[in-house]
Amino acid sequence: VQLVESGGGLVQPGGSLRLSCAASGFTFSNYAMSWYRQAPGKERELVAGFTSGGGSTNYADSVKGRFTISRDNAKNTVYLQMNSLNSEDTAVYFCKASRGPRGYWGQGTQVTVSS
Repeated sequence: VQLVESGGGLVQPGGSLRLSCAASGFTFSNYAMSWYRQAPGKERELVAGFTSGGGSTNYADSVKGRFTISRDNAKNTVYLQMNSLNSEDTAVYFCKASRGPRGYWGQGTQVTVSS
């Protein structure tokens, strides 16, 4: 099982980034996919996610209206479009695949929002 995040980097406040998470080694369409983030000195928190059926999404209040999660089952990839970024969004972003008690994590990608 492998989850590989990409797309992070340094962006100015107000800017945008699109994160990708490429999955392999499991049946992607059967898993709920989500994005988490962890800022220095803080706990890891859920940013956005799909339910296991993939029919609905949920977002942290802090990112609602700015971030959009999407998935392409044909490409085994989940995305996180992040707009109107601010300094509070600075963190390492992780994707997670979940199905029942099983959960797989990627290594994370750094997002830094700074002028």
